[in-house]
Amino acid sequence: MQTTFTLEQLARADIKEAERILRACVHCGFCTATCPTYVVLGDELDSPRGRIYQIKSMLEKGGIPSETTVRHIDRCLSCLSCMTTCPSGVDYMHLVDNARTRIEHTYTRPVADRGLRALLARVLPNPRLFRLALLGAALARPFAELMPRRLRAMLELMPGRGVPGPSPVDRPQTHAARGPRTRRVAMLVGCAQQVLAPGINEATVRLLTRHGVEVVIAKGADCCGALTHHMGREDLSHAAAKKTIDAWVREMDGAGLDAVVINASGCGTTIKDYAHMFRDDPEYAARAARVAGLAKDVTEFLADLGLMAPAVATGQAIAYHSACSMQHGQKIKAPPRDLLRAAGFSVREIPEAHLCCGSAGTYNMLQPELARELRDRKVRNIAATAPDAVAAGNLGCITQIGSGTAIPVVHTVELLDWATGGPLPEALHGHPAFASRAGSAVPAVAP
Repeated sequence: MQTTFTLEQLARADIKEAERILRACVHCGFCTATCPTYVVLGDELDSPRGRIYQIKSMLEKGGIPSETTVRHIDRCLSCLSCMTTCPSGVDYMHLVDNARTRIEHTYTRPVADRGLRALLARVLPNPRLFRLALLGAALARPFAELMPRRLRAMLELMPGRGVPGPSPVDRPQTHAARGPRTRRVAMLVGCAQQVLAPGINEATVRLLTRHGVEVVIAKGADCCGALTHHMGREDLSHAAAKKTIDAWVREMDGAGLDAVVINASGCGTTIKDYAHMFRDDPEYAARAARVAGLAKDVTEFLADLGLMAPAVATGQAIAYHSACSMQHGQKIKAPPRDLLRAAGFSVREIPEAHLCCGSAGTYNMLQPELARELRDRKVRNIAATAPDAVAAGNLGCITQIGSGTAIPVVHTVELLDWATGGPLPEALHGHPAFASRAGSAVPAVAP
């Protein structure tokens, strides 16, 4: 693709990078076939190729982007399916991140949109505020039909049960390995995940310690900055990331770490990109690269470690949903499936597995109609496999898919934990296929 940036523009690092990415695009259009928004809307402007043209024009012209450009870029899920398909290796991820940051700095959104985005950016990454917000949402739920569509969509995603309290597992501490220690790792507790689904971290700690891994919960390492990063809020995302980087570097320089384990693939994609995010920061470039180099999805780590034999009768049919951040962002495909099979489950592949479920961080709250259409499409494809349960490696996907189906949706580590001696995941209690273990009770960490 030809560009017409001036020498003055190219003196800026962000424009220079954008030009490099734009010039790699050859207009082939392969990306349109795998882009969820293009598949649903059929509009070239809502395809990666169309967005690339709009970003090019926005950056070349400078100034304030048009409302049309902002609308079509906002509709991008950042699912990165286009990058899996692209034969030219166009780095769309960093290009759209660049565009979102530019929009955040130059475009004035309508008051309601600006307020909602500010609310999400401040509340979701803060567990204390998020718990308070959930309590408020429970009170507001009976009045959902009277609310604007976006607030109504947010309420639909909130848990129907009471808000779980903080898990003792997530406090800064070291969880000792059971038996001889083979590895020492740090684990990201996450921001929204520790509020909405504390059982995921509990299952992860049980699973790792059962396999001889010492798990460190480092003080300050609770948010990776992904949610705000994809909203173009570089100030908030970098502040959160720096705090987490500092916490892990202290552990690396102290007792040492063999890996940084992440059980939310959306966070994992961002953490693995820290070296790029902080490449121009003289203070954090080296630290960020060290952390990114140690980052592993929990299934990646377990695949290298090896899974012990099942301790219970498995064999249940599991539809494995590969989050976009897992299959497209991190290119992790075999490890989760192989681990589930090693644990004795029958893994069923979901049709159109490359298409996003519509979660995408805050997307299902900012673009509820498109998100719902993608969710319903995903749920129909899952139902076609007739599974006993769905496994996924990202909380956003679990929440999104679970809001549209009665089929239980659980984290992959929860199934692996149960199969190797842990408790049955709460979502599977009473399920006839898992009934033999429904009454088991295991402490929060030690199985």
